Amino acid sequence: MKKILGIGNALVDIMTRIEDDFFLETIGLPKGSMQLVDNTFVEKLHIQIESLQKSISAGGSAANTINGLANLGVETGFIGVVGNDNMGEYFANDMIKNGITPHLYKSPNKSGVATAFVSPDSERTFATFLGAALELTEAHLDESVLKNYDIIHIEGYLVQNYDLIKSIMAKAKSCGLKVSLDLASYNVVEANLELLKNLVEEYVDIVFANEEEAKAFTGEEPHEALIVISESCEIGVVKIGPKGSLIKAKENLHTVGVITANCIDTTGAGDMYAAGFLYGYVNNLPLEICGKIGAILAGHVIQVVGSKIEESTWAQIKELIKSA
Repeated sequence: MKKILGIGNALVDIMTRIEDDFFLETIGLPKGSMQLVDNTFVEKLHIQIESLQKSISAGGSAANTINGLANLGVETGFIGVVGNDNMGEYFANDMIKNGITPHLYKSPNKSGVATAFVSPDSERTFATFLGAALELTEAHLDESVLKNYDIIHIEGYLVQNYDLIKSIMAKAKSCGLKVSLDLASYNVVEANLELLKNLVEEYVDIVFANEEEAKAFTGEEPHEALIVISESCEIGVVKIGPKGSLIKAKENLHTVGVITANCIDTTGAGDMYAAGFLYGYVNNLPLEICGKIGAILAGHVIQVVGSKIEESTWAQIKELIKSA
């Protein structure tokens, strides 16, 4: 089976449930967005949420996808930077526990932390302190590591360092890897639109976008957006929430539904969809089946708080995949 390498922001997620969206207004976070914040903001924020219900997990978009793939038995690795602190150690140990080869670099600065707020309607809003994760550079791209993998999965958040993400893609392509890109967040797409379009056109083989990201990228509604995206890459995927997903490769268009699920928290849904889809892809399954496996993983992660599927659930998921 082909091997998949992830690269992105190595973050620890702190999931926080809120009773209403007014709290987001008081702290200046647009609902459903990902906002970059500094350590001072984080320290004040964590004082404000001290009494709220929270959970912690190793996160970051690409790392979540790699975690899902590893739990399905795919050989995986992850490149990122963490701090030489408790959060960094937690992140590294979580990788090893899940069978992921960590290509992690340590910094004397604090590890990145993403504080996520889960609204009553299950939408999530992120205040992200990148910390040491921001120190990822081209120097961390070891060709001897890249050549051990067949696909590299990149989170779109890295476009905020355009030279870095371009170097990642260029080096990966020169080493013979396919490039998979998750567009990450609509506000990131809006702020880096032309840069992202250039990257997709030049380097990317597989693009994952949700409805909002696809519209930010193309200005179109899902079906039309998918057509535009797929013109620039091998496979385009647009996720449309409870309506499922749309997949296009050349002239082949597929519409895939969702599984029945009790949605508690949408955090990680897109990341796990990508994991399921890529699992099908590396096993040479039809694209419609890839989408169905993506839907299975997404449908399970939204039934728990946080970006990780519970360990006890994976055996059940594997059985469902057999009949997808």
